[in-house]
Parts: sequence; C-alpha cells; structure tokens
Amino acid sequence: MSRDEALSVMVVDDEPGIRTALRANFLRNGWTVDTASCVREAIRSVENREYDLVVTDIRMPDGSGMEVMKAARNACPSTAVILLTAYGSVPDAVSAMRDGALDYLTKPIPFDRLQATAAQVMSCAKRLPAEQIDSNGDIVGHAPSLLRALQRARAASSTGADVLIEAESGTGKELLARFIHESSDRGGKPFIAINCAAVPEALLESELFGHGRGAFTGAIASRPGKFELADGGTILLDEIGEMPLNLQPKMLRVLQEREFERLGETRAVRVDVRVIATTNVSLSAMVGRGQFRADLYYRLNVIPLTLPPLRERREDIPVLARYFAEKYAELNRSGFPQLHPSFLERLQSHSWPGNVRELANFMRRVVTLSEMPVIDAQCFETEFHGRASLAQAPDVVFPSPVTTAPAQVPAGTPIWQVEKLHLEKTLALTDGNRTHAAEMLGISLRTLRNKIREYGLPPRRYAI
Repeated sequence: MSRDEALSVMVVDDEPGIRTALRANFLRNGWTVDTASCVREAIRSVENREYDLVVTDIRMPDGSGMEVMKAARNACPSTAVILLTAYGSVPDAVSAMRDGALDYLTKPIPFDRLQATAAQVMSCAKRLPAEQIDSNGDIVGHAPSLLRALQRARAASSTGADVLIEAESGTGKELLARFIHESSDRGGKPFIAINCAAVPEALLESELFGHGRGAFTGAIASRPGKFELADGGTILLDEIGEMPLNLQPKMLRVLQEREFERLGETRAVRVDVRVIATTNVSLSAMVGRGQFRADLYYRLNVIPLTLPPLRERREDIPVLARYFAEKYAELNRSGFPQLHPSFLERLQSHSWPGNVRELANFMRRVVTLSEMPVIDAQCFETEFHGRASLAQAPDVVFPSPVTTAPAQVPAGTPIWQVEKLHLEKTLALTDGNRTHAAEMLGISLRTLRNKIREYGLPPRRYAI
C-alpha cells in the first residue's frame, strides 16, 4: 500500500446525491477523494490503500458502516473515521465512540461540523500547531498522539455520555475533563471536581452526596454535596480508583438512576449531571484483584479516553518548556529567559516520570532560581544534581539499602519491573516510610500509594 502526500478521504454512502455533495466538499478543501456506494466496495478500497479519513454511512443495503470502520482501522490504525446516519441516537453515538469513531453525525449532514472534524484530522496528519484544536490554551502541544486524544475528547463531549479517563499522573487528566465540559452543551453550567484520594474515607460520602441536619456529630445544618452542586453541569471524580468498596454500590446507583439520598435523610434527590471519572491506575486490573466493583467499572467506562505520557510526545517538550518559562517569568515579574538549544535537548532526553506536572515544577524552579539570561545544559545538570540519564546507561543501577554494593538491573528489563524494584528498595531504605519515600522519588504520596497497590506490594508493611 502507498500513501499520497495529499490527505486522502474515502466517502462511503449508497445515496448518489450525498456522495456527490461530500466529494465536492472535500475537494474544495484540498483533499483527494475516493468514493464507494456499498460496504463491499469500500472494504476492498481500504484494504488496498491507506486513508487519512473515512466518512461512511452506517446503514447500507449490503452491510454496516461499522464493518468499513473496522476494516479501515485494521488496515491502518491511524485512519480516522466519521460515521453518518439518518437515525441518530445517543446510544448509537456512544457505541460508535467506544468502537473508535472520531465523530458521529446525523443527516442532514452539518457540513460546518464535518469540516471542523476534518480539520482536526489535517492538523494531526500535518502536525500543525495545537491552536487548530481550541483547548482554551490549557492543553499545550502539537504531537499527533495528543491531538488524537483531543479529537476524541471533543467528539465525546457532544454525546453527553459518562467518560472514564485513564492516564498516568501529571498528564493533564483534569484539564482534559474541563475541555470536555467546556466543549459540551453544559459548558456554561457548573464544573465540580472532587479528589476521591484526598478526602478521608469517613467523610467522602458526605462530600459527594451531602448530609442532613443531625446526620453526625457537628452536622448542625443540612448541606448539599458535590453532586447537587454540579446539577445541570459536570462532576469530575478524580482518582475514582481510591473510592472505598463500601461506597461503590451507592455510586453505581447514582450513575444508573441519577438520584441519591443525603447522609442521614431518606428523601431521594434527583440530579442532571454528567460524570467524568479519572484514574492513574488500571481499573480493569483492580477489578481482577477484587479492589473495584466490576459493575461500577463497566458503568463508568462508557467512553474510555486516555492521554499520552510526556515520554511519548517528546516533540512537545520544547513547546511546553517555553510555555512554562513565560508563565512563571510573568508570575515572578522577571524577564523571560532564553532557553538554549542544549537545555531543550537535555529536557527532551529526560524520561519525566511525573509527566507535564513534573516538567512544569522543574521549569518553575529553574526560572525562579536562575539569575542568568540564558538557561543552558549546565542549569539542567545543576538542578538534577548532576545525575546522568538512566537512558544513557547500559544497566540501571540502584543503591542497595542492605549493602553498599549496587544492585544491577540488566538492560532490556521491562520498565514495570525496574520501577517495582526501585520502589521496593526506596521503601526499604526509608523503613517503609511512605512520606520520605515519596519525597526521595519526587512523586506525590498519592502516586506512591497507587504504585504500591498497582504492584501488589504489602500495604501494611508500607503504611507509614
């Protein structure tokens, strides 16, 4: 198969008038266009040529557009797909999104929205600036993996369905959730966030659902919870994997019925709210270990989204570094420092396990402490205490907490095993003190706790 330099689209519809209109629309915007009048013809085409975009009707005499989408994605995983239908419904749109569609449009075709979605495909394929996808300036970058995530998020926003964002800590899950909210028809309504890991277990139910007067000692008046405050808008359940098992059945009911009772009351409260949940651990793995209810997971996972870690979008690191340097220079009311190419090169060579959050904190430290007009590679080495990048060493070496001899990890060891070993040794070095271990590792206490659970380390041994 070969790919032309011009962006290509396959238009599939059994109605000649729609095929002609779509073809003309794409030709005017610089695309090369192929057409097909049936599923069989379309599948034959996508199996013999890679397309940047496939626009296909769902219901056709000889089959379904879903078959075309599957064949196109099998032939070229990067192919974007837009589904068209004369029988649109929210459940169908949700199903299409879960199966990988970029957008789902109801006939008569809204050409402005079609072109907006097509422009996203163009920006991803040509690596145009991220301004092509308006995220209100909060999500910075132009890497194709990031643009694809934003494309999928914006398409998901129009469905109104609940969303589960699974991504590493520091990648910007809350920013993506806000992007979805602001891109939806709820954008002018409340956006309420609650971190399930930050609220003590005994207080979480009250924080989520509110409480009645006298529900517990000190409850001198009724108080609404986060769900009531989010009525009409969106609630973000950050780190949903931290929700206690005994509270999960009530959460399941809220997701199914959109009603609940305040703590200490029996009157049902109904709300119109969209739920976006985030997690930095695999909920499916937690389900397998009995740490999360399967029915709640499936109910949350209506539209799954993710964000790429920073190490998978290294081309965005210079853009982010300049963005944070300018931001913090303005906060400090200092001059904007020049970032030397050698400094940017060192940034790109670093693994950034804390992702964008770690890079942001590092840039703030550099901009605040540096007194030089030009920030160069030496500044990077100074701030990282002269530590060489692990990626440059043939073997990863960790100091042993038991002896003074280093413990060697052979090159090629799976990264999760390296991380688990490093975590165990750091915890042993601090005698199980999580707070000290988190400080040594440069991660949050919550992230450390999640890693202990993710790797199945004995939680009671490391409970300090």
